[in-house]
Amino acid sequence: MLQTFQATLSPMLVMFLCIVIGFVLKKANLLPDSAGTVMSKLENYVFVPALIIHTFMNYCTVASLTDQYSLILYSIVALLLGIAIAIPLSKVFSKNDAYRRNVYKYALTFGNFAFMGNAIVPAILESVDPEILYKYMLYTLPLNLMVYTWGIVILIPAGENKGGFLKKLMNPVCVSILLGALLGLIGAEAYVPSFLLTVVNYCKGCMAPVAMILTGFVIGGYRLLDLLKNMRVYVATMLRLFVIPALILTVLYLLGASDTVMILTLFAFATPLGMNTVVFPAAYGGETHTGASMAMISHTLCVVSIPLMYSLLTWILDLI
Repeated sequence: MLQTFQATLSPMLVMFLCIVIGFVLKKANLLPDSAGTVMSKLENYVFVPALIIHTFMNYCTVASLTDQYSLILYSIVALLLGIAIAIPLSKVFSKNDAYRRNVYKYALTFGNFAFMGNAIVPAILESVDPEILYKYMLYTLPLNLMVYTWGIVILIPAGENKGGFLKKLMNPVCVSILLGALLGLIGAEAYVPSFLLTVVNYCKGCMAPVAMILTGFVIGGYRLLDLLKNMRVYVATMLRLFVIPALILTVLYLLGASDTVMILTLFAFATPLGMNTVVFPAAYGGETHTGASMAMISHTLCVVSIPLMYSLLTWILDLI
Protein backbone atom coordinates (compact mmCIF):
# COMPACT_ATOMS: atom_id res chain seq x y z
CA MET A 1 0.00 0.00 0.00
CA LEU A 2 2.82 2.42 0.87
CA GLN A 3 4.57 1.64 -2.42
CA THR A 4 1.38 2.38 -4.36
CA PHE A 5 0.96 5.65 -2.47
CA GLN A 6 4.52 6.75 -3.27
CA ALA A 7 4.19 5.81 -6.95
CA THR A 8 0.94 7.77 -7.24
CA LEU A 9 2.25 10.75 -5.28
CA SER A 10 5.04 11.44 -7.79
CA PRO A 11 2.83 12.37 -10.80
CA MET A 12 0.52 14.32 -8.47
CA LEU A 13 3.48 16.43 -7.32
CA VAL A 14 4.36 17.09 -10.97
CA MET A 15 0.82 18.35 -11.61
CA PHE A 16 0.86 20.46 -8.46
CA LEU A 17 4.18 22.05 -9.41
CA CYS A 18 2.67 23.10 -12.74
CA ILE A 19 -0.19 24.72 -10.81
CA VAL A 20 2.36 26.58 -8.68
CA ILE A 21 4.11 27.80 -11.85
CA GLY A 22 0.83 29.23 -13.15
CA PHE A 23 0.11 30.83 -9.77
CA VAL A 24 3.56 32.50 -9.67
CA LEU A 25 3.25 33.71 -13.27
CA LYS A 26 0.01 35.47 -12.36
CA LYS A 27 1.10 36.89 -9.01
CA ALA A 28 4.38 38.21 -10.46
CA ASN A 29 2.57 39.72 -13.48
CA LEU A 30 4.94 37.89 -15.81
CA LEU A 31 2.06 37.22 -18.18
CA PRO A 32 -0.82 39.54 -19.14
CA ASP A 33 -4.34 38.86 -17.88
CA SER A 34 -5.29 37.73 -21.37
CA ALA A 35 -2.90 34.77 -21.03
CA GLY A 36 -5.56 32.87 -19.10
CA THR A 37 -8.02 33.26 -21.96
CA VAL A 38 -5.38 32.21 -24.49
CA MET A 39 -4.42 29.09 -22.52
CA SER A 40 -8.08 28.20 -22.02
CA LYS A 41 -8.79 28.43 -25.74
CA LEU A 42 -5.68 26.41 -26.57
CA GLU A 43 -6.83 23.72 -24.17
CA ASN A 44 -10.41 23.59 -25.41
CA TYR A 45 -9.79 23.99 -29.13
CA VAL A 46 -6.38 22.34 -29.66
CA PHE A 47 -4.79 20.30 -26.87
CA VAL A 48 -7.80 18.45 -25.42
CA PRO A 49 -9.25 17.64 -28.88
CA ALA A 50 -5.82 16.37 -29.96
CA LEU A 51 -5.66 14.07 -26.92
CA ILE A 52 -9.17 12.77 -27.50
CA ILE A 53 -8.76 12.24 -31.25
CA HIS A 54 -5.40 10.52 -30.82
CA THR A 55 -6.74 8.18 -28.11
CA PHE A 56 -9.96 7.21 -29.87
CA MET A 57 -8.26 6.86 -33.25
CA ASN A 58 -5.81 4.38 -31.74
CA TYR A 59 -8.14 2.30 -29.58
CA CYS A 60 -11.74 2.75 -30.69
CA THR A 61 -12.80 -0.33 -32.67
CA VAL A 62 -16.02 -2.29 -32.95
CA ALA A 63 -14.49 -4.96 -30.74
CA SER A 64 -13.37 -2.51 -28.04
CA LEU A 65 -16.76 -0.80 -27.94
CA THR A 66 -18.47 -4.17 -27.62
CA ASP A 67 -16.12 -5.23 -24.84
CA GLN A 68 -16.23 -1.94 -22.93
CA TYR A 69 -19.88 -0.86 -23.17
CA SER A 70 -20.33 -1.70 -19.48
CA LEU A 71 -18.02 1.23 -18.62
CA ILE A 72 -20.66 3.64 -19.89
CA LEU A 73 -23.46 1.85 -18.03
CA TYR A 74 -21.60 1.96 -14.72
CA SER A 75 -20.68 5.58 -15.36
CA ILE A 76 -24.36 6.49 -15.76
CA VAL A 77 -25.16 4.77 -12.47
CA ALA A 78 -22.31 6.60 -10.72
CA LEU A 79 -23.38 9.93 -12.22
CA LEU A 80 -26.99 9.51 -11.10
CA LEU A 81 -25.76 8.65 -7.61
CA GLY A 82 -23.55 11.74 -7.61
CA ILE A 83 -26.44 13.99 -8.61
CA ALA A 84 -28.74 12.38 -6.03
CA ILE A 85 -26.16 13.13 -3.33
CA ALA A 86 -25.25 16.62 -4.55
CA ILE A 87 -28.73 18.13 -4.86
CA PRO A 88 -29.81 17.78 -1.20
CA LEU A 89 -26.30 18.58 0.11
CA SER A 90 -26.16 21.82 -1.89
CA LYS A 91 -29.17 23.10 0.08
CA VAL A 92 -27.19 22.70 3.29
CA PHE A 93 -24.34 24.86 1.96
CA SER A 94 -26.53 27.69 0.70
CA LYS A 95 -30.13 27.99 1.81
CA ASN A 96 -30.96 31.53 0.69
CA ASP A 97 -28.71 32.12 -2.33
CA ALA A 98 -30.06 30.00 -5.20
CA TYR A 99 -27.16 30.70 -7.54
CA ARG A 100 -24.46 29.87 -5.00
CA ARG A 101 -26.42 26.71 -4.20
CA ASN A 102 -26.09 25.77 -7.87
CA VAL A 103 -22.32 26.29 -7.69
CA TYR A 104 -22.14 23.81 -4.81
CA LYS A 105 -24.51 21.48 -6.65
CA TYR A 106 -22.17 21.42 -9.64
CA ALA A 107 -19.03 21.09 -7.53
CA LEU A 108 -20.39 18.16 -5.53
CA THR A 109 -21.52 16.38 -8.70
CA PHE A 110 -18.49 16.85 -10.94
CA GLY A 111 -14.81 16.70 -10.11
CA ASN A 112 -12.10 17.83 -12.51
CA PHE A 113 -12.44 14.54 -14.37
CA ALA A 114 -11.38 16.07 -17.69
CA PHE A 115 -8.22 18.17 -17.32
CA MET A 116 -6.97 16.50 -14.13
CA GLY A 117 -8.35 13.02 -14.84
CA ASN A 118 -7.03 12.88 -18.40
CA ALA A 119 -3.62 13.87 -17.07
CA ILE A 120 -3.21 11.58 -14.07
CA VAL A 121 -4.86 8.40 -15.38
CA PRO A 122 -2.19 7.71 -18.04
CA ALA A 123 0.57 9.01 -15.77
CA ILE A 124 -0.33 6.44 -13.11
CA LEU A 125 -1.81 3.52 -15.06
CA GLU A 126 -0.67 3.58 -18.70
CA SER A 127 2.39 1.40 -17.99
CA VAL A 128 0.04 -1.33 -16.73
CA ASP A 129 -2.71 -0.89 -19.33
CA PRO A 130 -1.88 1.02 -22.56
CA GLU A 131 -5.61 1.39 -23.29
CA ILE A 132 -6.49 2.86 -19.90
CA LEU A 133 -6.95 6.44 -21.16
CA TYR A 134 -9.34 5.23 -23.87
CA LYS A 135 -11.31 3.29 -21.25
CA TYR A 136 -11.35 6.35 -19.01
CA MET A 137 -12.65 8.55 -21.83
CA LEU A 138 -15.40 6.05 -22.57
CA TYR A 139 -16.27 6.00 -18.88
CA THR A 140 -16.43 9.79 -18.65
CA LEU A 141 -18.52 10.19 -21.81
CA PRO A 142 -21.82 10.47 -19.85
CA LEU A 143 -20.14 12.95 -17.49
CA ASN A 144 -19.06 15.13 -20.41
CA LEU A 145 -22.56 15.08 -21.88
CA MET A 146 -24.08 16.06 -18.54
CA VAL A 147 -21.53 18.84 -17.93
CA TYR A 148 -22.29 20.48 -21.25
CA THR A 149 -26.06 20.30 -20.76
CA TRP A 150 -27.32 20.29 -17.15
CA GLY A 151 -23.98 21.55 -15.79
CA ILE A 152 -23.99 24.64 -17.99
CA VAL A 153 -27.63 25.33 -17.21
CA ILE A 154 -27.07 25.51 -13.44
CA LEU A 155 -23.82 27.52 -13.62
CA ILE A 156 -25.09 30.27 -15.91
CA PRO A 157 -27.13 32.92 -14.04
CA ALA A 158 -30.89 32.92 -14.59
CA GLY A 159 -31.94 34.70 -17.75
CA GLU A 160 -28.53 34.34 -19.40
CA ASN A 161 -28.76 30.73 -20.52
CA LYS A 162 -29.30 30.55 -24.27
CA GLY A 163 -29.02 27.83 -26.87
CA GLY A 164 -30.71 24.49 -27.33
CA PHE A 165 -29.63 21.00 -26.37
CA LEU A 166 -27.92 20.20 -29.66
CA LYS A 167 -26.06 23.51 -29.68
CA LYS A 168 -24.61 22.75 -26.24
CA LEU A 169 -23.41 19.35 -27.47
CA MET A 170 -21.60 20.93 -30.41
CA ASN A 171 -18.55 21.71 -28.28
CA PRO A 172 -14.91 20.74 -28.96
CA VAL A 173 -14.94 17.80 -26.53
CA CYS A 174 -18.04 16.07 -27.89
CA VAL A 175 -17.08 16.78 -31.52
CA SER A 176 -13.59 15.39 -30.90
CA ILE A 177 -15.02 12.21 -29.36
CA LEU A 178 -17.26 11.66 -32.38
CA LEU A 179 -14.47 12.41 -34.86
CA GLY A 180 -11.91 10.28 -33.03
CA ALA A 181 -14.35 7.36 -32.72
CA LEU A 182 -15.17 7.57 -36.44
CA LEU A 183 -11.48 7.62 -37.40
CA GLY A 184 -10.82 4.68 -35.11
CA LEU A 185 -13.74 2.60 -36.39
CA ILE A 186 -12.69 3.00 -40.03
CA GLY A 187 -9.00 2.39 -39.26
CA ALA A 188 -7.98 5.82 -40.50
CA GLU A 189 -4.66 5.88 -38.65
CA ALA A 190 -3.08 3.66 -41.30
CA TYR A 191 -3.88 6.26 -43.98
CA VAL A 192 -3.16 9.50 -42.13
CA PRO A 193 0.22 11.07 -43.10
CA SER A 194 2.85 10.57 -40.40
CA PHE A 195 3.52 14.31 -40.05
CA LEU A 196 -0.13 14.92 -39.12
CA LEU A 197 0.04 12.18 -36.50
CA THR A 198 3.19 13.82 -35.15
CA VAL A 199 1.43 17.18 -34.85
CA VAL A 200 -1.49 15.59 -33.01
CA ASN A 201 0.95 13.76 -30.73
CA TYR A 202 2.83 16.99 -29.91
CA CYS A 203 -0.41 18.84 -29.17
CA LYS A 204 -1.82 16.13 -26.91
CA GLY A 205 1.41 16.22 -24.92
CA CYS A 206 0.71 19.86 -24.06
CA MET A 207 -2.71 19.15 -22.55
CA ALA A 208 -1.71 18.20 -19.00
CA PRO A 209 0.97 20.83 -18.20
CA VAL A 210 -0.94 23.71 -19.78
CA ALA A 211 -4.16 22.71 -18.00
CA MET A 212 -2.42 22.76 -14.63
CA ILE A 213 -0.60 26.03 -15.38
CA LEU A 214 -3.96 27.52 -16.39
CA THR A 215 -5.49 26.35 -13.10
CA GLY A 216 -2.74 28.07 -11.10
CA PHE A 217 -2.99 31.20 -13.26
CA VAL A 218 -6.74 31.55 -12.68
CA ILE A 219 -6.38 30.95 -8.92
CA GLY A 220 -3.57 33.52 -8.84
CA GLY A 221 -6.06 36.19 -9.88
CA TYR A 222 -7.59 36.13 -6.39
CA ARG A 223 -6.22 37.11 -2.97
CA LEU A 224 -4.89 33.91 -1.42
CA LEU A 225 -6.06 34.66 2.12
CA ASP A 226 -9.57 35.45 0.95
CA LEU A 227 -9.79 32.06 -0.76
CA LEU A 228 -8.78 30.30 2.46
CA LYS A 229 -11.43 31.87 4.70
CA ASN A 230 -14.59 30.07 3.55
CA MET A 231 -15.03 27.12 5.93
CA ARG A 232 -17.86 25.68 3.87
CA VAL A 233 -15.45 25.15 0.99
CA TYR A 234 -13.30 22.88 3.17
CA VAL A 235 -16.35 20.76 3.96
CA ALA A 236 -17.30 20.62 0.28
CA THR A 237 -13.72 19.64 -0.57
CA MET A 238 -13.74 16.76 1.92
CA LEU A 239 -17.02 15.56 0.45
CA ARG A 240 -15.66 15.87 -3.10
CA LEU A 241 -12.33 14.14 -2.46
CA PHE A 242 -13.30 11.46 0.06
CA VAL A 243 -16.94 10.97 1.10
CA ILE A 244 -18.83 11.09 -2.21
CA PRO A 245 -16.34 8.85 -4.11
CA ALA A 246 -16.42 6.35 -1.23
CA LEU A 247 -20.23 6.19 -1.29
CA ILE A 248 -20.35 5.76 -5.07
CA LEU A 249 -17.64 3.09 -5.01
CA THR A 250 -19.49 1.16 -2.31
CA VAL A 251 -22.67 1.07 -4.37
CA LEU A 252 -20.82 0.03 -7.55
CA TYR A 253 -19.04 -2.74 -5.66
CA LEU A 254 -22.40 -4.06 -4.42
CA LEU A 255 -23.59 -4.00 -8.05
CA GLY A 256 -20.66 -6.20 -9.05
CA ALA A 257 -18.44 -3.65 -10.79
CA SER A 258 -15.04 -4.89 -11.98
CA ASP A 259 -11.74 -3.65 -10.57
CA THR A 260 -11.23 -1.51 -13.70
CA VAL A 261 -14.61 0.17 -13.26
CA MET A 262 -13.85 0.85 -9.61
CA ILE A 263 -10.49 2.43 -10.41
CA LEU A 264 -11.90 4.56 -13.24
CA THR A 265 -14.74 5.67 -10.96
CA LEU A 266 -12.23 6.76 -8.34
CA PHE A 267 -10.31 8.96 -10.77
CA ALA A 268 -13.49 10.42 -12.25
CA PHE A 269 -15.17 11.27 -8.94
CA ALA A 270 -12.27 11.82 -6.50
CA THR A 271 -10.59 14.50 -8.59
CA PRO A 272 -10.57 18.08 -7.26
CA LEU A 273 -13.15 20.73 -8.04
CA GLY A 274 -12.63 21.99 -11.60
CA MET A 275 -12.49 25.46 -13.13
CA ASN A 276 -15.99 25.51 -14.63
CA THR A 277 -17.34 27.01 -11.40
CA VAL A 278 -15.14 30.00 -12.24
CA VAL A 279 -15.18 30.07 -16.05
CA PHE A 280 -18.92 29.82 -16.74
CA PRO A 281 -20.06 32.28 -14.02
CA ALA A 282 -17.34 34.76 -15.05
CA ALA A 283 -18.54 34.72 -18.65
CA TYR A 284 -22.03 35.82 -17.54
CA GLY A 285 -21.28 38.03 -14.55
CA GLY A 286 -21.98 35.41 -11.91
CA GLU A 287 -20.22 34.96 -8.55
CA THR A 288 -16.74 33.41 -9.05
CA HIS A 289 -15.11 33.68 -5.62
CA THR A 290 -16.64 30.46 -4.25
CA GLY A 291 -15.55 28.47 -7.31
CA ALA A 292 -12.01 29.86 -7.15
CA SER A 293 -11.77 28.99 -3.45
CA MET A 294 -12.97 25.45 -4.17
CA ALA A 295 -10.44 25.04 -6.99
CA MET A 296 -7.47 26.25 -4.95
CA ILE A 297 -8.18 24.27 -1.78
CA SER A 298 -9.17 21.04 -3.52
CA HIS A 299 -6.26 21.09 -5.99
CA THR A 300 -3.86 21.54 -3.10
CA LEU A 301 -5.32 18.73 -0.99
CA CYS A 302 -5.70 16.32 -3.91
CA VAL A 303 -1.91 15.95 -4.07
CA VAL A 304 -2.29 13.68 -1.04
CA SER A 305 -5.95 12.63 -1.26
CA ILE A 306 -5.74 10.95 -4.69
CA PRO A 307 -2.68 8.80 -3.86
CA LEU A 308 -4.30 7.93 -0.51
CA MET A 309 -7.67 6.99 -2.02
CA TYR A 310 -6.06 5.04 -4.86
CA SER A 311 -3.79 3.16 -2.44
CA LEU A 312 -6.72 2.30 -0.18
CA LEU A 313 -8.85 1.17 -3.11
CA THR A 314 -6.18 -1.10 -4.60
CA TRP A 315 -5.46 -2.54 -1.14
CA ILE A 316 -9.15 -3.30 -0.56
CA LEU A 317 -9.54 -4.79 -4.05
CA ASP A 318 -6.56 -7.05 -3.42
CA LEU A 319 -8.11 -8.23 -0.15
CA ILE A 320 -11.48 -9.09 -1.66
